[in-house]
Amino acid sequence: MITEKIIAPNSNLFTSVLTLFASSSTLICCAIPALLVALGAGATLSTFISIFPKIVWVSEHKGEVFIFAGVMLTISGYMQWRGRSAPCPIDPVLRDACMRTRKASLTVYLISLLVYLIGGWFAFVQPFISNVD
Repeated sequence: MITEKIIAPNSNLFTSVLTLFASSSTLICCAIPALLVALGAGATLSTFISIFPKIVWVSEHKGEVFIFAGVMLTISGYMQWRGRSAPCPIDPVLRDACMRTRKASLTVYLISLLVYLIGGWFAFVQPFISNVD
């Protein structure tokens, strides 16, 4: 009997979705406010903050938010890499479901990575470029 550990595709999807939520916080703290101000929608930003006052906390702790999201992205990426060649069931219906879940998990992970990079740009790179003048 083979006693190898097989990573379930659903666990990859779960970590990818959790990573998406973690990296979305980088947009909330940095990218969305910067975009609103750049578009001249400062009043919209102030209304948004008055409706959701805890968003200021996320912005004040952006370093910790980015570290947490980066750790989650690293874990999720490792699980994606490790599960890339995990066997799917032989049954055609289950095999197709396995492959769809694997593709969905990879798509969510890549979207999370993109969101993280956009948030990182607006949180750290763009302010540095703007202050160089």
